[in-house]
Amino acid sequence: MNLKDQLELCNYYYKKWKDLAISSNNLEEVKKFMKKAFFWLELQSAYLSLWAVENLKGNKPEVRRKIIIAKANLAKKLADYAKEILNEFKI
Repeated sequence: MNLKDQLELCNYYYKKWKDLAISSNNLEEVKKFMKKAFFWLELQSAYLSLWAVENLKGNKPEVRRKIIIAKANLAKKLADYAKEILNEFKI
């Protein structure tokens, strides 16, 4: 998945959860929805930051290594989020 796709995906889910939070009248639901919206906003910011670093200094080996580690950490964070969502369905 390229950066454009990642950013579009993050933006789509951020808007989805934000809109659900805005339309809800239940405070607990609003908290749950906003937590998910902020997750996607944070992920979008991280991808954008990595893209900027990669384009500015990505040719240096030590920076390249750190970028790869950061991308792996983001992938893990996304996997943990998916696991959390699956656990919500098991209720």
